[in-house]
Amino acid sequence: MLLATSLAMTACSGSGSDSDEGSDAKTLTLWHYEGPTSAMGVAWNKAIELFKAKHPGVEVKFEEKSFEQIQQNAQMILNSDSAPDILEYNKGNATAGLLSKQGLLTDLSDEASKRGWDKKLSSSLATTAKYDEDGIMGSGKTYGIPNYGEFVEVYYNQDMFKKYNLQVPTTLDDFTKVMDAFKAKGITPLSVGGAEYPAQQIFYELALSKADRSWVNDYQLYKNKVDFHDAQLTYGAQTFADWVSKGYIAKNSAGIKAEDMGVAWEQGKFPIMISGSWWYGRFASEVKNFQWGTFLFPGNKLHPGSSGNLWVVPEKSKAKSLAYDFIDITMQPEVQNLLGNSGGLPIAADPAAITDPKNKELIETFNKVSSEDGLAFYPDWPAPGYYDVMVGGVQSLINGSKTPAAFLDEVAKPYNENLADLGK
Repeated sequence: MLLATSLAMTACSGSGSDSDEGSDAKTLTLWHYEGPTSAMGVAWNKAIELFKAKHPGVEVKFEEKSFEQIQQNAQMILNSDSAPDILEYNKGNATAGLLSKQGLLTDLSDEASKRGWDKKLSSSLATTAKYDEDGIMGSGKTYGIPNYGEFVEVYYNQDMFKKYNLQVPTTLDDFTKVMDAFKAKGITPLSVGGAEYPAQQIFYELALSKADRSWVNDYQLYKNKVDFHDAQLTYGAQTFADWVSKGYIAKNSAGIKAEDMGVAWEQGKFPIMISGSWWYGRFASEVKNFQWGTFLFPGNKLHPGSSGNLWVVPEKSKAKSLAYDFIDITMQPEVQNLLGNSGGLPIAADPAAITDPKNKELIETFNKVSSEDGLAFYPDWPAPGYYDVMVGGVQSLINGSKTPAAFLDEVAKPYNENLADLGK
């Protein structure tokens, strides 16, 4: 009877939480791609320190990977015996959604409920944590836990604006006039990285300037069929191409990586950079030679943004229980407050504990966008492999090898093929 009872209990536990799996493990292998001076890098280093204090017999093997390494190789690695126990992974249908559909990620629903993580995620932030059986975000099981938020805004060199007597623009027309003024002085206005994610986010900002929430839901969540030659995407592609021809975006930026884009802006070579809040903490600590600030993309009510990337636990993790403990530590006030004070966007910090006025301003801006339902996710999310399609497509707009209409045809094809694969 005792044997039968224990077997029955084992069978029951196998269909529920994985909290006991790997509980006797002595190593936690952890991957993420945040730089050590970024807000997330600072906060997660603290989380590792706290984790070690709580698990004195456990070795933490931390490996810093690049965004591109994980983006391109995660599927193969997570399907092998060399999978880490926990890693940071990009959220969205094409990434976390695809891996969840393939059975490569652990269902965290029970742990999220048991540990109260689900209570800390607002509905807009929880969208990227849940995926259905088709790998579409917004409903289904919880496969990842974000502990920060992010959004795209405009970074600007206040000293350069002041030198040429320019004001922060509040409309897209004003923004164009500011860029014209810099161009007239022989200055390329925008620091752009066309070889990775940044350039496509500018294209998306321009499309969003003509969009509403229902358009975003159609594009991102497949609520209705998307016409890739509609007013929104046509405006985004045509205006992006115009910005290249007017010299707002340099033609050589097609080969520039995100890191080089950010460093060039830090060095004062460009007055403006359109990119994510993930740069904020780094700029706060590294920019010494000029005053800088941020503003939302002028005139837009919708902005690229969402929860931050997800902590995911591979199905092949050998230390799931330790992985859950680590996620839990990243959600604690000590780590969340440090994230906020380091220039990040914590989801569960004590607002009174955020002391730096610049960091307070960032958090207030994000909270405003989030509370107004202004997070519109990212252009490369809808389909598997779409990131590379978008990078290549926008590069073709920068180097002039494709017309805006041809670019839209190029990005429509894999999107519509994915819809067909899903039977939609």
